[in-house]
Amino acid sequence: MRHLIIILILADALATQIALFAADYARRVIPLGRLLDASNTYLNPIIHLMVAAVYLSTFLALHVYDIQRDTRPMGDPASLLRAVGVATFVFAGMLYFSFRDFPRLAVIYFLIFELALMVGIRFIALVVLRILRQHGRPLSRVLLVGADEAALAVANAVKTRLGDSVEIVGCADDAAEIGPAGLPILGKLADVSELVRARKVDEVILALPSAQYAAVEALAYSLLTHPVRVRLVPDYLRLVVVQSSVESLGGIPLIGLREPRLSGLTWAIKRIFDLVVTALLVLFTWPAMILIAVAIKLDSPGSVIFQQQRVGENGHLFWMYKFRTMVSDADMRQPDVALDEQGRQIYKAPNDKRVTRVGRFLRRTSLDELPQFFNVLKGEMSLVGPRPELQFIVEHYEPWQRQRLAVPPGITGWWQVSGRSDLPMHLNTQFDLYYIRNYSLWLDVKILLRTIGVVITGQGAY
Repeated sequence: MRHLIIILILADALATQIALFAADYARRVIPLGRLLDASNTYLNPIIHLMVAAVYLSTFLALHVYDIQRDTRPMGDPASLLRAVGVATFVFAGMLYFSFRDFPRLAVIYFLIFELALMVGIRFIALVVLRILRQHGRPLSRVLLVGADEAALAVANAVKTRLGDSVEIVGCADDAAEIGPAGLPILGKLADVSELVRARKVDEVILALPSAQYAAVEALAYSLLTHPVRVRLVPDYLRLVVVQSSVESLGGIPLIGLREPRLSGLTWAIKRIFDLVVTALLVLFTWPAMILIAVAIKLDSPGSVIFQQQRVGENGHLFWMYKFRTMVSDADMRQPDVALDEQGRQIYKAPNDKRVTRVGRFLRRTSLDELPQFFNVLKGEMSLVGPRPELQFIVEHYEPWQRQRLAVPPGITGWWQVSGRSDLPMHLNTQFDLYYIRNYSLWLDVKILLRTIGVVITGQGAY
């Protein structure tokens, strides 16, 4: 695996120099911008050294070659694009303060050539690795010890993240007859040493449950005489809320079981997006809010705004605002209990007699949610996220359902645009967890756009 990283570093360094020559030549011969002398190069040894140092340091800092994060030869396209962009920006800034006569258009050409060459290098590497694996020569052969949930997670991760560079030859387990992800069971734990020798294994991954940690220790010692890398998957996967982290404290590994899903730059971008978009929405909708307030007052006695305590991010309680859609003494008029097909209680019924005439229209059009813009501005909610639940509902959550509290609650979300109130509560969580685990700003934008269509059709709203 380390040889692949060295090859990629050397290939990228060569590609950088080729792209620099090509950019300089293209700027002199392509008739764009100010005409230049086609025989006069703008390159010199210092520029070559400068671009080599900038690209290498930037790629290392942004973990482009970090085999512990991603050993696929194609890597993560977004990470590669980000690294090339940052390195080119730094290189252009250094040129501005040193060689200001270097054509600016040549920097654009350099960025294009550099990105094309690096993508080409990784595509060639992918093809070569695929051919080598088809001929029985992967970069690394892995033996997986264990066949339970942790082993299945490792098998899936190797398949999706490592691609054609790694091959799992099979599993060893004392009880299982079929390995995870369809892998063959090659033997029992006592056979691991012989399997390593016979299968020419390069790496052993121990993914046994905590009850077998005595066997883990014995296996680790028995493999000391073999030229293999041994790695351990801690038996904690069932305890992870959303995502985990691994840190070191004085050489002691610490595994975080409950890490915030949104932190640092990711949280800042989402918060800025919420503030900007929500402020614009408030400026656009305030006349409608005034009209709705007047209609509520004329339709039935009581306050315009309905406040209800909900459970927010990490279980924090807050007061959520809505336009009142029920009669003022709705709490005293409990509706008949409705059950779904599995006998579970439905907390929001479509024909609730407590809903007023204006309230029914507001619910159908989702206009009753407009006051929640102020919850977003206060930082208690987000535009997109799991809907905030009532405290008594959260108290009946199963442990796995509490994962939906890992992000700020939202006015709309993946559940709302995939069925809204037509879905029972116990199915909502699956949609919310999908959103949490696949969060991106682009996903937020897609949900907001789909929300417009759902609101227009009134799907599931009552």
